[in-house]
Amino acid sequence: MRLLHLQSGNLSLTEDYTEHVPPYAILSHTWGNDTEEVTFDDFRAGTYIAKTGYRKIEFCGEQAARDGFQYFWVDTCCINKINLPELSEAINSMFRWYQDAARCYVYLSDVSKRCNANESFSQSIWKSEFRHSRWFTRAWTLQELIAPKSVEFFSRDGERLGDKESLELLLHETTGISVEVLRGKPLIELSVEERMLWAAKRTAKRKEDEVYSLLGIFGLHMPLIYGEGRENAFVRLKREIGERSRGKFSKFHISARFNES
Repeated sequence: MRLLHLQSGNLSLTEDYTEHVPPYAILSHTWGNDTEEVTFDDFRAGTYIAKTGYRKIEFCGEQAARDGFQYFWVDTCCINKINLPELSEAINSMFRWYQDAARCYVYLSDVSKRCNANESFSQSIWKSEFRHSRWFTRAWTLQELIAPKSVEFFSRDGERLGDKESLELLLHETTGISVEVLRGKPLIELSVEERMLWAAKRTAKRKEDEVYSLLGIFGLHMPLIYGEGRENAFVRLKREIGERSRGKFSKFHISARFNES
């Protein structure tokens, strides 16, 4: 696990930690166009500051520093995605990385906490934008909401909107995830069907990721085979869940979206 290190205004990328990982914050966000995001290669080459996606990295580092952390993690640039073994390891470890983070900052690029003399009116505006944020439609952000103990939400201007505790009813209404789960109820106590339903309307740029993003939700690990398609990936996931649950998987109705051709 590589981390970004911000010290005395200098930002650097650490070597890969295999143990003794320092306390870190972690970013949850939605990807823009690939050309806008800061990649591992961009960071190594020092060509990242002019990119639009750097604003999210800058925000995360500044917020982490305010909270007393020198280290933070951002998926766009902390993983060398050209290295397929590294990418596979990262995706299979992702749930745990979010779970182990001291803070998770959700950066909502489509939500603005507008200033208004009428505070209740201003709140109704950002809460409406919050409910309709693209963040709630993406496959990977499901585990990013559930796994961390501390999840804080911020507007595109970096203004704090609340956290998983203060916004739990709004989060429940928006996602269908029970308040008990948002408070940390173990996922192993939930049915396969309930967990699948959370993901039913979520999408990813790569169709296989709609399945791979569920690995942590089910406590599973499996090899990535990009190019196999969503349906084949789901067959493999179904097999892994079936083995883990000793054949009970077939008792559950699974969203038809995963069975579309």
